[in-house]
Amino acid sequence: MAAAFRKAAKSGQRPHRERAQPAARRRLGLLEKKKDYRLRADDYHKKQNALRALQKKALDKNPDEFYFKMIRAELQDGVHTIKQPKDEATPEQVKLMRTQDIKYVEMKRVAEAKKIERLKSELHLLDAEGKSPNKHVFFFDTKKEVQEFDIATHLDTLPELVGRVYNRPTIATLQKERLKGATEPAHLKKLAQQRKNQYDLLKQRIDREKAMFVVAQKIQTRKDLLDKTHKVKVKNETKNSPAIYKFKFQRKR
Repeated sequence: MAAAFRKAAKSGQRPHRERAQPAARRRLGLLEKKKDYRLRADDYHKKQNALRALQKKALDKNPDEFYFKMIRAELQDGVHTIKQPKDEATPEQVKLMRTQDIKYVEMKRVAEAKKIERLKSELHLLDAEGKSPNKHVFFFDTKKEVQEFDIATHLDTLPELVGRVYNRPTIATLQKERLKGATEPAHLKKLAQQRKNQYDLLKQRIDREKAMFVVAQKIQTRKDLLDKTHKVKVKNETKNSPAIYKFKFQRKR
């Protein structure tokens, strides 16, 4: 309370005091504030106005007025319910539509697979992220040979080219032929960025192809469920796999 008085004094406002509760009415609880009474009164009048508006709307309504919902609604146990429309397609037609859907998705998936193979053939996956690093094991007879081992000398190439997994010419090749390709750091950085973009595109196409394969499986599962054969669900559907059902064996003629 003292903190509230100090805060009111700093702001220049008159502090608010609660009205005293008479001892005879203490059992009835605290007195209602004027602000609370005003809010409750406004809410009451708002509801009364809404009820008057609804009553007026009901009186002005034409009892012979027609609206299309009358055709689709019926009274059941005193409650209006909307009739559910019947399926206008036969089971054979639904199966055919599902077959067409599967063919379309499969066609798109095969197109993505071909694009993936073409990108792989262009990039060769030489330094793709996530690929396990290549290992080149050298064998020696003594510890002295291990200590004196120099990988650049052993591979007959320059120390700057040891870290490459591709396009690593030998010293003899460099002496006979001119170095082909980009050598400037800016150009090399640009080529590296282009290669990274191609790998990102390849990853996106691989993810898209996997998603289409899952969609085709889910459509095929829904198509199989149209049969009247007794079936039991074994596994629920997930984002990466369709639902699995076990069908009762039926001998075909």
